[in-house]
Amino acid sequence: MSLPPPPPPAPPLHQQGLPHCYRHPNREAGRSCTRCGRPACGECLVQATVGSHCLDCAKAARPDVRTRAKFWNARHLALVTSVLIAVNVAIFVIIGIDDPGTLTGRSTVSHLQVNLGLNRLLLIETHEWYRLISSGFLHFGFIHIGFNMLLLYQLGNLLERALGRVQFGLLYFAGLLGGSLGVMLVTGRSFGLTGGASGAVFGLMTAAAIGLHRQGINVFSTGIGTTLILNLVLTFTISGISIGGHVGGAIAGAICGWFMLQPRWKPAPKWVGYAVPTTVALISLIGSVIVVYLA
Repeated sequence: MSLPPPPPPAPPLHQQGLPHCYRHPNREAGRSCTRCGRPACGECLVQATVGSHCLDCAKAARPDVRTRAKFWNARHLALVTSVLIAVNVAIFVIIGIDDPGTLTGRSTVSHLQVNLGLNRLLLIETHEWYRLISSGFLHFGFIHIGFNMLLLYQLGNLLERALGRVQFGLLYFAGLLGGSLGVMLVTGRSFGLTGGASGAVFGLMTAAAIGLHRQGINVFSTGIGTTLILNLVLTFTISGISIGGHVGGAIAGAICGWFMLQPRWKPAPKWVGYAVPTTVALISLIGSVIVVYLA
């Protein structure tokens, strides 16, 4: 009994009629895009959650630039808040290296603290206007900077995401300069040196409180309301605390918060969020200059 002849050998791959890559017609493609079904070579496929996508489908599935920016911001800490904290801590460390005794908050001050601090008499004689801002980054001891940076971290992460980085930065410096104006108005001709981020932090605190109120939320049912009242009580009952700095910053922040953090159902024009804190900061700056020249 004779056996049938063996089958003929399979033709080479290039003769089997395999599809060709949609981007490289001279390349055979053994796989295809699981989204559109087009054949593609290994170079033109990217791994997807399910299967592989061709380059065109992968590009089409990517969110636009604006959406990617929002995703990036959501994954990162509030940038301006982090920078402000870093600057405050860096200045504190530099002053501590120059004079380690200042880290404990002792009664005497170093020459760097004198160069950065705010005092009405110093401004009357020197007109060193940078002190209106530099004093907001000066702290006396670990407790002083620790408490201010804790509040800045909490309030910054709340407000920076709500306002955006630029508007939040403007709000911060409006509170800082408002606090400096308060110091100029209240301290008179005393020889005390004022410093700290408290004016700016009070500005953020009152802005947040006003914003919650305008959203229909009872401020005193939140931690912000309780913290604000507690800090106001400490401001007026503990000696050595700058009443002018705290109250001035709080007023500046309240004004800004009223216009910048309007209710969702009645949003303000976008330019308001830039114009109001800028105006408050300029008025505070001009007011401080007037106080010096009228002294």
